[in-house]
Amino acid sequence: MPVNVIGDKDNDNKVLFVTFDYTEENLKKIKTIKGRDWDNAKKSWVVPRTEKAVRELVEAFGEELVFDKDIHSWMESIKEEALNIKYIQNKLDEELILKGYSVRTRKNYTAQLKRFLIHAGKEHSLVENGDIRDYLLFLLDHKYISHSYINQAISALKFLFSTVLKRNDINIYLPRPKKEEKLPDILSQTEIVKIFNSVRNIKHRSILFVTYSAGLRVSEVICLKVKDIDKDRMLIHIRQAKGRKDRYSILSESTLKILREYVKVYKIKDWLFPGEKQENHISERTVQNIFKVACSKAQIKKDVSVHSLRHSFATHLLEAGTDLRYIQELLGHKNSKTTEIYTHVSKKDIAKIRSPLDSLEI
Repeated sequence: MPVNVIGDKDNDNKVLFVTFDYTEENLKKIKTIKGRDWDNAKKSWVVPRTEKAVRELVEAFGEELVFDKDIHSWMESIKEEALNIKYIQNKLDEELILKGYSVRTRKNYTAQLKRFLIHAGKEHSLVENGDIRDYLLFLLDHKYISHSYINQAISALKFLFSTVLKRNDINIYLPRPKKEEKLPDILSQTEIVKIFNSVRNIKHRSILFVTYSAGLRVSEVICLKVKDIDKDRMLIHIRQAKGRKDRYSILSESTLKILREYVKVYKIKDWLFPGEKQENHISERTVQNIFKVACSKAQIKKDVSVHSLRHSFATHLLEAGTDLRYIQELLGHKNSKTTEIYTHVSKKDIAKIRSPLDSLEI
């Protein structure tokens, strides 16, 4: 259960109020905070609003702490400082850079490290095997996080303790949960048309056209430059994608047509889809929001994201008779088994099977 911490605006924020469900364990924890007192009128514990008291709260309650929005940023900064998080994040990031990891992986790993240390409520030097196991169980049992997310957390922690810190006392052979076998939701071609037709902004429309027509990841779309559009060969050059590999995908006639109009209107020079500042590309979150709004306008009820355009691209190619090996190349899949998932969601052969119910005379 959460441990809520709020400021005291009536007294110039000199104290903090801490409330939680009564348990013997929580009572023991709050009693470790020096200067704490019980306010019978407010039915809350009161602690001084000092860095020392906050650090003691962090050490006692860890990730159970929930801060009031007015003091959230202040508390978070103290929490990070108390656990020495910035220092170890920098060490981790430096090693990831030296090993040639992508910006995306570096961001994910450092974020995973922060979440773990806050949950453990202790510095990295004090972490034990049990802390890691407890954290993974917490993610699986209490937050219903996907197994792929858990595997990413394991990879980040293994890299930190084994490669960066050389902690031989930490068991790096942690059990990895079996990856769920989930089939992606696929948009029909009719639904794709509805989504495109719901978008009037030519830049937003161009982004969705490129994403679907070439089967790109959102991280690949936002990093495209004007020079990557090869109109002579009708190809799109995707540079340093997942796994730090270049590849080509197809450039459709319809996409080239809308891109010509878009580039002319927006006077694009470098990034194909720049952000608010021309020197930066558009963010992934912005593209996701564009797709979300488009789906809402098109009244799409399926549980889909912008990545569903990539899934739909592959499925529609397969249903049209395109060889799986070519689809694998276009998607940039290292392993053919990853591409084979589309054989399970394609209606090409399944649709030909007649249900036994239709043979009954009812």
